[in-house]
Amino acid sequence: MKTIAIVTGGNSSEFEISVKSAGAVEKALANRYHTFLIMIKGQEWYWEDQSGQAYKLDKNNFSLKLHDRLVRFDAVFIAIHGTPGENGYLQAYFEMMGIPYTGCNVYTSALTFNKNACKLFLRNFPVKMARSVLISKNNIPDPDKLSRELGLPVFIKPNDSGSSFGITKVTSVEQIIPAIHHAFTESPQALAEEFMDGIEAACGVIITSEKTIVLPVTEIVSKNEFFDYEAKYDPAKADEITPGRFPGHVSEAIREASYNIASYLDCKGLVRVDFIVADEEPVFIEVNTIPGITEESIVPKQMKEYGLDPGELYSLLIEDALKK
Repeated sequence: MKTIAIVTGGNSSEFEISVKSAGAVEKALANRYHTFLIMIKGQEWYWEDQSGQAYKLDKNNFSLKLHDRLVRFDAVFIAIHGTPGENGYLQAYFEMMGIPYTGCNVYTSALTFNKNACKLFLRNFPVKMARSVLISKNNIPDPDKLSRELGLPVFIKPNDSGSSFGITKVTSVEQIIPAIHHAFTESPQALAEEFMDGIEAACGVIITSEKTIVLPVTEIVSKNEFFDYEAKYDPAKADEITPGRFPGHVSEAIREASYNIASYLDCKGLVRVDFIVADEEPVFIEVNTIPGITEESIVPKQMKEYGLDPGELYSLLIEDALKK
């Protein structure tokens, strides 16, 4: 039986969600692999046994020294949302170590994590996107000019963050500067993005060396002002309807756009593509290369609708990584 490290934790506001996702993976892979939940907190990388004793991981070769043996891993399942699991940092480390890992490669992870860079790249392809403006700390735009350029309301969000941390839906010029500084608490850059009046949708895509599966579309109806962190993880705050109540041709357009975007970006493993559906046309928002897979998350609901067992899928991702 192969030995698999499930890395979790991370150094962002998505820490708790990462731990929940990793727990779901560990549960799904029970009896399929020997698994070790490796916690990453800054410079501390460790595994805890059932008694709570922590064993430091040797970052020189990504091995674990226990009392009676040295554990080396056949592959790594990356279950960290945000840095360093979703932005290419860990992927680069595992590449240097020669250790197979699940998901996208270094370049794709870094590109997709940076929302502005991802949108600039996708401008080379037929992908409909909302207009946006990149904001840095030394180049904060005039609020009146920004509102004239993108209109109101406008979304202001961190340029590289997830789970809707740091996002503000701005409805007045006076709110723009505070919203920018709020975004800076999560990222050194902010992105102001045109408001699209429509319905939020998400679609999971599974890409391995042998097959591609486009999952059913989820329609998201937030009971908050937008699909913020609370709405994402509190079932009472949003309805996530799978399959979504879109006309057939709209659902197919979303699924086709999801497949195309994942292909353009050379995604691998399990990803989720998010849209606003405006006038029955999907408008790209972002791609999540390590989407949440907790019980409250969208992709597991899509997997269930498709008839895909989580253990079967996660094993497929691991075995595909081992082929690299």
